[in-house]
Amino acid sequence: MSKKTIRDIDVKGKKVLVRCDFNVPYDENRNITDNRRIVAALPTINYLLENDCKVILCSHLGRPKGEVKPEFSMDIIAKELSRLLGKEVKLAKDVVGESAKSLAENLKQGEVMLLENVRFEAGEEKNDEELSKAFASMAEIYVNDAFGTAHRAHSSTTGVASYLPAVSGFLIEKELKFLGTALENPERPFIAILGGKKVSDKIGVIEKLLEKVDVLMIGGAMAYTFFKSMGYNIGNSICEDDKLDLARELMEKAKSKNVKFMLPVDVRVSPTFEPSPVSKVVKATEIPDGWDGCDIGEETIEIYSNELQKAKTIIWNGPLGLFEFEDFAVGTRKIAESL
Repeated sequence: MSKKTIRDIDVKGKKVLVRCDFNVPYDENRNITDNRRIVAALPTINYLLENDCKVILCSHLGRPKGEVKPEFSMDIIAKELSRLLGKEVKLAKDVVGESAKSLAENLKQGEVMLLENVRFEAGEEKNDEELSKAFASMAEIYVNDAFGTAHRAHSSTTGVASYLPAVSGFLIEKELKFLGTALENPERPFIAILGGKKVSDKIGVIEKLLEKVDVLMIGGAMAYTFFKSMGYNIGNSICEDDKLDLARELMEKAKSKNVKFMLPVDVRVSPTFEPSPVSKVVKATEIPDGWDGCDIGEETIEIYSNELQKAKTIIWNGPLGLFEFEDFAVGTRKIAESL
């Protein structure tokens, strides 16, 4: 692998800042309902502890949008990490303030601390230089092990890496090895499933995949930008109006590359952007005014599932609906079951 990992440098006894992806789901009582992202970070954390490092962990949780919001506090992560590691994980009361700096300065070898939600800082998502320097000032080495957010140019992912020796953790190593094999020498047919909220988040990914795949399946909120670019009414569904030309260009590129470009043929819609007893499935071309598209429909699930049975290699990125709600997790779950 062309990327250096923590194995490739001397971490012994060093103070190490690790960007993790602890953005886990939790219920209304703030009980974590799926801890797999936390578990996935353990090999990197344990390796650093075995090498007597002073470990500073950081992550985001939810979308606090630059404001301190208690419902997005990392306290639930610190508690679960303490349980999994069998040792106390100290939680800072802030991200780069007095509490974080004091804990970092006094951290001993073999100890672990966790910064508060990095997105409590308004500069995080803007890749603010001063915030990046503040992160770097707390450690000697930076490790990115947050595969789910590594594509974002934020202070805790890209910015801090400019000011410290930077390497990847074992989770990113694992993902890159898999993706490298899949992309460089895939068994065919090769199908990519792309979901999530924004086309703009995935422009580079889509353009690269169109050079590689045989079939590209679109789901999630990004589908509605493509629908609108084709002249369909999308009601109140999420749409990037400034990306309509791009959506048309991507579909044209797929056609020119002989890539089968698949969009949902039916969608589940709701009069509000949350579960509703009157939510219903409609054709993708017939979304009512004032309604939100929230999931792929049964016909789409069947069409996608049948197509996927032909595949020899599949890459999937992003949910196919508003899966945080059980009512709109049907498409994502059924496609997963089909795989």
